[in-house]
Amino acid sequence: MFQRVMVTISGRGATENSTSSRFGLPEREVDGDWLDEREEIDGPVPKLQTTITVLKPKTTITYNRSPDIGFDRSINGFSGCEHGCIYCFARPTHAYHDLSPGLDFETRLFAKPDAPALLRAELSNPRYRAAPIAMGTNTDPYQPIEGKWRITRALIEILAETRHPLTITTKSDRVVRDIDLLAPMAAEGLVAVAVSVTSLDPAIARTLEPRAPHPERRLAAVEKLAAAGIPTYVSISPVIPAITDHEMEHLLERAAGAGAKAAFFIPVRLPHEVAPLFRAWLDAHFPDRAGKVMATIQAMRGGRDNDPQFGSRMRGTGPWADLMRTRFWIACRKYGLNQQRIALRSDRFLPPQGAQLRLL
Repeated sequence: MFQRVMVTISGRGATENSTSSRFGLPEREVDGDWLDEREEIDGPVPKLQTTITVLKPKTTITYNRSPDIGFDRSINGFSGCEHGCIYCFARPTHAYHDLSPGLDFETRLFAKPDAPALLRAELSNPRYRAAPIAMGTNTDPYQPIEGKWRITRALIEILAETRHPLTITTKSDRVVRDIDLLAPMAAEGLVAVAVSVTSLDPAIARTLEPRAPHPERRLAAVEKLAAAGIPTYVSISPVIPAITDHEMEHLLERAAGAGAKAAFFIPVRLPHEVAPLFRAWLDAHFPDRAGKVMATIQAMRGGRDNDPQFGSRMRGTGPWADLMRTRFWIACRKYGLNQQRIALRSDRFLPPQGAQLRLL
């Protein structure tokens, strides 16, 4: 007999590992007996180890037709993300691998070492037309395993070589490692970087984004990127009512002080399996306000945990969402953010050259 047991594991975001029912997969639940027995014999439950599996996709550029996001193509060199952000809207994608959007998403990762070669081939297609490619839209391109695999850097090297426009979203200061590539691209109007800083409170950040770098390190990265002439945004997404919303103005002040030129936010989204995972996280870490948090989220999402509709899904609706937007824009004006649009150039693109041509 299996029962669901919620376990808070040091350094991990999710508190459980149940799987998706959307694809007819059996639900995996933790057997509480082994936890009780292990606690008696060996002490606390051990930390989960991260495993990495090589994934060999046939293509690397993913296209979308969503009317409410500002790009139509993206690249992800990894699947799953060790940062373990409990709110991550990409968690449900792990169900496609017959894995849990919970702990599996942050511990059973996939790397795509063939992605750079695939990118070169796709950019070489005579029918390809350049437009900004987004990195960091599904999983973080600078999560810890990038330090060893260097897939993100290899992808950027190809985009720099071909003068292809690129946007990067990350919550890791590891992005400064690639300033040598990004700064020359920025000088040609080819790149912009968004650094995500959700909370400045270390206690909140440790539970909300357990393996992401400290918020101060991310702000230091903003300073270095801006000093190198790279157009830099700060994302304060997601804003979580009664958890992080009170920090909005201070976050924007610190972002401007670090040299960011622009900022954006999205009210927390809880698609598919993210909603029950987030509820379990609230019960574990913020039981005193869990009901208030979910009631406010539902007030912004038409009475549901999540609103999947184009247009409203990124903005939220109702008084709470309106108040967030008003506060955001007042603070942006006060601190000089979003004063001008950052536009990337697509007219400089040069298709990859063959080995012989590169020698000329």
